Amino acid sequence: MLGKQKHFEALVENYSTDLFRYALWLSHDRQVAEDLVQETFTRAWKSLHQLKDNKAEKGWLTTILRNENARRFQRFQPDLVEIDKVPLNADPKNEPEVKMERRILRKAMLELDEKYREPLILQVIHGFSCREISKTMEISENAVMTRIFRAKQQLKSALTETNSSVVVRL
Repeated sequence: MLGKQKHFEALVENYSTDLFRYALWLSHDRQVAEDLVQETFTRAWKSLHQLKDNKAEKGWLTTILRNENARRFQRFQPDLVEIDKVPLNADPKNEPEVKMERRILRKAMLELDEKYREPLILQVIHGFSCREISKTMEISENAVMTRIFRAKQQLKSALTETNSSVVVRL
């Protein structure tokens, strides 16, 4: 039991920040994101015996979080949130030009189809490998690479239309 508790504490310490960021991207609401992460860890505690490969911890937790988010939609439809209220990351710079670029990028990303947006966010923001994304989303690695490629192409196109300098950095 002590080993299980230490393992669980390590999971919380190592992955809570990444899970929160991902939950925030999914929910667009800080409180909902906190609830999703808490419920994710509650379910992880109950199912910790099912985790056989410690190298798969991040993907396993992300899958639990995705499932919790899906359950949220089964219960009710959330309120829509203004795009400007969704932070791009935890430490935004205060310069007006940077804030504007982030707002433009955030808007363009939110306009992507979910099947393209999710793997892109997992790779670019959360640092998941194609293999981890494949396991998390339960699709092939080739499908992951294709979706990320298409997401980047769509973002470049959308950002080019807005004459954004963000497109240069994609």
